[in-house]
This record gives sequence, C-alpha cells and structure tokens, in this order.
Amino acid sequence: MISRAYPRLAFRLVILTCWIALPATVVLAADPNYDLIVRNGRIVDGTGNPWYFGDVALRANKIVAVGRIPQSATREIDATGLIVSPGFIDIHSHSDTLLLEDGGAHSKIRQGVTTEVLGEGDSAAPALGRIPARKLTVGDRTLQWSTFTEYFDLLDREGTAVNVASYVGLGAVWRCVMGDSFDRPSDEQRQQMRELVRQAMADGAMGLSSMLAQPPGSLTTTDDVVDLCCEVAKSGGIYSTHIRNEGTGVFEAVKEAIEIGERATIPVDIIHLKIADQQYWGRMREIIALIEAARTRGVNVQAHVYPYTRGNNDLDSIVPPWAHEGGVTKLRERLRDPEARERIKRDIRQGIPGWYNHYSAVGGDWSRMQISKETTLKGLTMDRVLSERSRGKTPTPEPLDVFLDYLNDENGSVSTVYAHHTEEDMNAALVQPWCSVGSDGLAFAADGPLRRGNPHPRSFGTFPRILGVYVRELKLLRLEDAVRKMTSLNAAKIGLHDRGLIAPGQFADLVLFDPVTIIDRATYTEPFQYPEGIIHVIVNGQIVIDHGKLTAARPGKSLRHTAN
Repeated sequence: MISRAYPRLAFRLVILTCWIALPATVVLAADPNYDLIVRNGRIVDGTGNPWYFGDVALRANKIVAVGRIPQSATREIDATGLIVSPGFIDIHSHSDTLLLEDGGAHSKIRQGVTTEVLGEGDSAAPALGRIPARKLTVGDRTLQWSTFTEYFDLLDREGTAVNVASYVGLGAVWRCVMGDSFDRPSDEQRQQMRELVRQAMADGAMGLSSMLAQPPGSLTTTDDVVDLCCEVAKSGGIYSTHIRNEGTGVFEAVKEAIEIGERATIPVDIIHLKIADQQYWGRMREIIALIEAARTRGVNVQAHVYPYTRGNNDLDSIVPPWAHEGGVTKLRERLRDPEARERIKRDIRQGIPGWYNHYSAVGGDWSRMQISKETTLKGLTMDRVLSERSRGKTPTPEPLDVFLDYLNDENGSVSTVYAHHTEEDMNAALVQPWCSVGSDGLAFAADGPLRRGNPHPRSFGTFPRILGVYVRELKLLRLEDAVRKMTSLNAAKIGLHDRGLIAPGQFADLVLFDPVTIIDRATYTEPFQYPEGIIHVIVNGQIVIDHGKLTAARPGKSLRHTAN
C-alpha cells in the first residue's frame, strides 16, 4: 500500500514544485490570437515582489496572459535586456489645460507616465457660480466647459496619449461660491460648496484636493475641510492635500491633515511631503513618526514626493495672504500704495503667525529663487534680477521695493523655483512604504508651442530620475520598490483597481525601459530635455512610444471615479 501511494505523492510534489516555481500571475489563455506579446523581459509587476523573466500578452486594451507564452501575436516586442513594468501613474500633475492644447503629453509619456492625476487645489472644474465657464483656444477652435463631465468628455473627444484622472480642487469649489472675497461663508454658502463637491464626485472626480498654504485654501478652517471631506468619503474618494505650512509650521500642518482624515474617515495623501524651511531641516524623522503613529491607530494617511530639492511656486507667495483679497487687480493696487506696501514689507520680514513665508524659508536669500516664467529674465536667480533692475538708480533701492515693483510689472505673478528643502529629508520620506512618487509637473514639450518658460526639471525627469539616481546610482531603493511607488501604490490611493499591476485583467498600460541607461537629462537651467532609457510605452494596449519615438496614437481615456 505504501509503495502504491508513494508514486502518487511524488507526482503531486513535482506538480506542486513546478507551480511554486512559476510566477503567481501565470495564465495561458486557450485562444492564441493575441494582438501583442512582449517577450523575454524582466517583469517588475508593480507589487514589490522580485522581478522574473517572462512574457506579457495583450488583447485589445487588456493584459490577458503573463508567463511563458508559446502562442503568437499580430506583433511581438523583444524585451531582452529591458525591464517591463506597469505604466507610471503621476499622482500629482498640473497638465489640466495643456492636455487639451496638445494631447501628446510629450514630457510625461516620454518618462513612461501612462496616467496623469490632475487638480491640486484648483481644478479644471467646476467653473460655475462666480467662476465663468472655462475657455481655451486651440488653433481656430474655442473649447469650453463648466463641469467635470464636460471636461472629461472634451479630453476623450480631443484625444490624449495618457489616461487622465482628476481631483476636485477645494480652491475651485470655494471660488465658485465666494469669488475673490475673503469673507467667511454663510451656512447657505457652505451648503452650496457641499453640493458642488457632491456633483464633482458624481461626475468622476477621484476626491478632494486642497492647497492650504495660499488663498483661497488658506481661508478655510479645519472644520471647513472636514465638512467637504465628509461628502467625498460618502463616495469612497480620497483627500489629497498641500498642507497649510511646509516650513516652521510643518508639524502642526501634518497634524491637521491627520485630524481631517480621522474626523472625516477618509484616506489622506500629503502632497510632496517636505520640510521647506532651513530652520527645521533634518527633522523629517519626527514627521514620519507622526504619520506612523496615525497609521497605527487606523488613520490611512500617506504621502508622496518628487525627487528634487527645489520646489516651484510663484513670487506672489512671498506677499502675505491679506494682500491677495480681491484678486490680482487689488493685489497690484496694494503693491503700488505706499501705506499698504510698507505693511507688506514688514510682514515679509517679520512673518505672520501660521503663514508659510517663502522669503524666510530660504533665509531671505534671493539667489535661492530662480525665475521660470516666460520673460526676458527667465532662468535668472532673483538676486540677479534685483541687481539688473537696480542698476543706475541713485540711491540704490531696497531689494524688497525692487521685488514688489517687479511683481507689479509682471501683472502680479512670476513662476519661480525655490531651493528650500534637503536631500536628506527627502530621502527619509521617499523610503517609507506609504510614500509614493508624483512629479508636481506639467506635460510640456521640448519643441513647439508647449516649450514655455523655464519650468522645473521635474516636468521632464521625475520618474527616470527615480530609477537612474535613487535605484541604480544611490541604491536607496530596490528596483521593485521604486516601481511599486510609481505604479500600484498610486493606483491604490485613488482607487484604480484595474491599473498599476502586470496581471491578467489589468488594463494594458506598460513601460519598457533599459535599467542600465535610464536617467533624467533635464536641469534647472536647461529643462527642455527628454530622459534616456524609455524604449516603449503602451497605453490601453496601443504603442505610444516605439523604440524611443513618439507615435501618433492617442489611446488615453478619462478615468472617472465611481462610488464604492
């Protein structure tokens, strides 16, 4: 009896051993008619599990088989020597109107980004009430929309190389109801805001996003934000927040984000987690401890970062919040009014409790601010701008006066890169398992109409920089962990359960890159440079980057949230 049972047992052990040796996602479909097979790649599937050699088969816009696939396909790509990963999901992008101007998404798709998540603080919609309908001239046509349904429909009709999702911006909702007023909302106005958020979620927004460091977001109280987040939570959405203060108030601001998540019972993602004031550099571990403590007690708070130590904001952020009431026209009036100007200068030097002061954050060092606006001075640091504008004047004017005159001359807005946080703090955040990657950039282009200003290099280099610098060169991250932070972790945050992984049934968003050569090339002074090492990019089963070349395919779709 034992001799008869033993062969059967041995056979079962052999079968079990073979099954364990294969990747868990191996599925071979009976139908051999695949549209595309990616063969012989090192598959990094987005889970964080170790890579393995294998093939990926696609039919229409889905992945249908992964493993060793003997069948043939209409087209095959030899991925020998390449990494095959899910397409990168940029959880923090500002390409809201650029994608309507040119759906090619050049600086993003060439990084391997297959999905853009838009709408930080402000958003493409709603544009109702006190915000007029959005209008954009593209060639000889005028595109117009007011709601997310209209915006998403436009994207689908115009065509994009990437998929597009969006939050509804707290700032947009606030301004629809309050305009440029700094008044507190009435009960009726608060109800109008709740209704706008409810409708945005029904139209497909992924959640609510806030920018609390500047008006109108800075006008809100914690209770205001909790109130709106409760509406989002009903639909299973997320709260994504640029916290109220990234400088000396950073600890209180992180605590506020955690409180909002706890009270509204909503997941929270902190936008580009950083310590952006030199007085507090080196204290990222304390912020991590706050987040870990919240997670331990059941608050789903996470964060993302971009892999650079400079951020992009506007010179108008140096002007205290009160001076912005009434919009740009009123701001410029105050810049020219002697009494208001003296108050502005005093507040810039001394600060205001609770206000994140970009000037003091960089120690009052004008050389740590670089102009990125499309002007004759683009690319110059502010110390050089002030010197140029002071030349020949007697007596030499005070730098703050020269700054305020310059801001007024530029219609109250000058996009600027600030050197305000450190590599050590950024790295400490990046390695946390709940910290993902987002660019905070835009889909610019190296040539043509979308070559504008002197943008932050993150618009061209974020994702290849993670892989080239922080994986290959610094070995701060395992390849598999880095890919997870750029794919499935971001997908999970916003509820994209059918993207971000290489597995049967997932949408076929893939990037094939060379792990030896992948690197960013964009710099602060020469940002219009595409990265190296991105060989193929596939979106919804169609090839958009083919052997490093952009095709004419525009297979991207609007990704609209559906209530859980």
